[in-house]
This record gives sequence, structure tokens and C-alpha cells, in this order.
Amino acid sequence: MFRQLLPITALLTSTFLMLTAGGLAGILLPLRAGMEGWSPTTIGWLGTGYALAFTAGCIVVPRLVRRVGHVRVFAVLLTLLSMSMLLHGLIINPWAWTLFRALAGFSLAGSYMVIESWLNERVTNSTRGMVFSIYMIVSMIGLLVGQYILPFGDPATQALFMIGALIYAGALVPTGLSNAQSPRPLTQVSLDLPGLYRKSPAALIGSLLAGIIAGAWNFLSAVYGRDIGLSTFGIATMIASSMIGGAIFQYPIGRISDFVDRRYVMVVAGIGGVAISLTMIMIQPTTPWVIYTLMFTFGTVLFPIYSLNVAHANDFAEPSEFVKISSGLLIVYGIGSMIGPQIAGRLMDLNGPSGFFVTMAGSYAAYASYAFWRSLRRASQAPSERPDFAIRPHDRPQTPETFQLHPLSEAAAQEE
Repeated sequence: MFRQLLPITALLTSTFLMLTAGGLAGILLPLRAGMEGWSPTTIGWLGTGYALAFTAGCIVVPRLVRRVGHVRVFAVLLTLLSMSMLLHGLIINPWAWTLFRALAGFSLAGSYMVIESWLNERVTNSTRGMVFSIYMIVSMIGLLVGQYILPFGDPATQALFMIGALIYAGALVPTGLSNAQSPRPLTQVSLDLPGLYRKSPAALIGSLLAGIIAGAWNFLSAVYGRDIGLSTFGIATMIASSMIGGAIFQYPIGRISDFVDRRYVMVVAGIGGVAISLTMIMIQPTTPWVIYTLMFTFGTVLFPIYSLNVAHANDFAEPSEFVKISSGLLIVYGIGSMIGPQIAGRLMDLNGPSGFFVTMAGSYAAYASYAFWRSLRRASQAPSERPDFAIRPHDRPQTPETFQLHPLSEAAAQEE
């Protein structure tokens, strides 16, 4: 295995460093914004700007790569990421931060796509599954490491912003010095909403709702942790607990969905999300171990729901449509991610920290209700006629290139 991983070590190292800086930024920025007295609604605009630009990056960056090449685009994007972190530390203004966060979202989308296309060029059919799994593990570890940098610094100073910028700059070194051959052109996204809806209404609406949930979580969970009195270490542990819960339970939940109607699993996951959200609202825990335990449980239904949506959509699609459908649902998910921070921010302004889980409870209720209603409208595919559940990256943003790298893309290509 070491011999197979050696050619992609530089790419994986760049991935780790990018996710480390991204994990630090994801928790540092909302906390510093809260320290500045900005409202949750204002902080929510940072998340909306990021999600909007990240989604736009998935569409625009492939055109840039075709014009000037992978290496130049990758160097420029990582430079922009470093600049974004430094600008956050230099200019403390909510509207400026929204623009800086949008710059980071666009640049991260492009950076991920370049690295993933390089990885895809280096794998074979026999190593694709292994490389994809290691790539996901490296991504998760990078995010966790980045979150735990926060307790070693003071969010009120510029030091953590400078550290984040240095890590982003360091991510350019391994890939910039690599002798890996430039890969094929990046995947160009095509969005056919009517076609996606005809294929699977439950998957399309479910992806929108999953995006709303993820957008609220990604950009306001740290604010929630601060508002209920957790330390910086406690906030990092709270978020890590949910990630670990999702990592452990995503595969078992997915395997169950291989043998029953996936929409029933979506309903149960939605009900679970409502139950945990209402528990958080009613008991309003302040004891750290109680919060960590409940967040671990919350993670078990937070991260798998998007994977269930994509798996359900592919149940009714041809194998050759895997990348097209998955990429289309990704854009819908991105639209939801723009909406989520706005809803959660306003409800937190009105109801305090509990408004965060009011958003979650309402979104999960809609997710379960729509999946149940669709289960009454169309029969499920027989388990023998459906592709197996496949885990999607749940601990970091996705791009269309993620689906090209996924093992199912090779199977889809063989079916064409």
C-alpha cells in the first residue's frame, strides 16, 4: 500500500494543510465575530457569502483551469486563501468579512477541485476505493486538527489569523513541487432541476433541506457553543463530537437503507433530528459532557442525510448518470447552505441560543415529512435493482471532482 500512496503523498499533504487551515477558520471567524458584538444574523451573512461563492467556484473554476492550467490556478487560489485570512485580521467589519469569506469559499472550491482531479489522474480501478477512503480520512483529521489549534491562541488577537494564512500558504508547497503530471480538464457542472426532480423529488428537496441544516450548523454552531458558555476548547470538542458521531454511524445507516426503502430511513433520520433538537431546546444543557454526548448523537443524523439523498436519486438513474446527478444535487445542497445561516441567525436573534435548534427541528421535520409523503407517491426500487449506498464526504465541502474520484464513477464509466 505504501508504494501505491507514495505518488500521491504531496497531494494528500496539501489536502491536510488546506483542511487544517479551513478547520481553524471555520471556528475562529464566527467566534471573533461574536466577540465584536455582531448579531447571529450578521454572522449568518458570512456563511451565506461563503456558500454562494463556493457553489459559484464549482462552476467557474473549471473554465479558468482550461484557460491557464492547473498549476497556475492552484497557486493563485491558495494565495487568495492566505490573503483572505490576513484581511480578516486586518479589517474588522461585517460586510468586509462577508466579502473575504466569499473569496475564501470560491478559492477553496477551486483548490479542492484541482487536488481531486490530480488524485483522480493517479488512481486506477483497483486503487480508487483505497485512495478515496484515505483522502476522506486525511480531510477529517485535518479539520479536527484545525479546530484544536483555536484553544492555543486568543481569538481577539491577530495571531490565529496569521497562523491560518501561513498554513494555507504551506499547502501550496507540496503540490507546487510535485512532479505529478497535470490532469485532464475539470468536471463542468450542468444543472437540470426539472430533470433532477423527475428522477427523484425526495432527493432534490431532501438535498435542499440537508443544505439548510448543514449551512446553519457549519456557520453558527460555534456561536451556539459560545452563547451557552463553552470555552474555546469546549466548542472545538462539541463540533468534533458531532463529526465523530457522523463518521461512526454513516455506514450502518447507509447499509440499512440498502435493504429497505431509503425514504423510510430518511424519515427515521428526520424524526431523530427533531427529537434531539427538541431535547436541546427543552433541557438547554450547560454541562460540557452532556453537551458532547447530545452532539455526538446529533451527528449520527446530521451527516448521513445528504448521502441518503444522493443514494436515493441514483436508485432511479442509470449508472452512467452518477456524476451528473450527484453534481446537480451538490448545487442544490449549496443553495440550501446559503439559506440555512440566514434562518438560524434570525431565529437566534429572536430566541437566543435555542433558536439554533429551532431551525434544526423545523428543517428535520420538513425533511421527514416530505420523504414520507413521497414514499406514498411512488414505489421503491427492489434492493437487488439498486446500487449500494456510498458514503459522501460529510466533514468538508464537496465539489463535482469529488464524485469523479469516488469509486462509483469508475463503475459508472464501465457501464457506458
